[in-house]
Amino acid sequence: MPRPKSLTQSEIAAAALAVVDRDGLAAMSMRTVAAELGMGTMSLYRYVSDREQLEGLVVDLVLSGVDLTPPPRAAWPRRISTLAERVRAALAEHPAMVPLTLTRRHASTATLMFGERILEILTAAGFTGRRRVVALRCLLAYIVGAIQQEHLGALSGPGTAALAALPPEDYPRLTENARTARGMRADEEFRGGLEILLTGLRASAE
Repeated sequence: MPRPKSLTQSEIAAAALAVVDRDGLAAMSMRTVAAELGMGTMSLYRYVSDREQLEGLVVDLVLSGVDLTPPPRAAWPRRISTLAERVRAALAEHPAMVPLTLTRRHASTATLMFGERILEILTAAGFTGRRRVVALRCLLAYIVGAIQQEHLGALSGPGTAALAALPPEDYPRLTENARTARGMRADEEFRGGLEILLTGLRASAE
């Protein structure tokens, strides 16, 4: 195919995402994305200043369709859980991108807007100052960590099976827990953990 005369940032992000989806996050570089676009590496620098900007563009592409409008009449924990579910659904299509939602949150408009919406909800719920900082960090850590765990260490995967097969006389609680975990759905795990976190945050706000 002939090289395009000019590229949009969306086209560049789409090429980078194709690399990640096919070969993993570690494979994404200015060189591999340029090759995906059929151009030289130095030519790509005409459009993107460095890898950090490239990563921010890809995160934006993945999260650009997420509706960040919370349910207007819901209680604040439900407003947060709704936004978290929407982000989870978007990242489910591209799980390799999950780590970048934290490391490139300052370089992605989509993640910045997500953080702003969560902070709006927390502020309206009475969180301020250091407590609000900790609350936001807890929520981000849970959302990103839970999504990573869902795709890299799912309860239905071999890791849980290996735990269930351990000698019960040596690991009675681990084996019992693993047997229970094998019958759980990913939705149940994600929502259950988020509910526990939000219940704790709600208690701390009262």
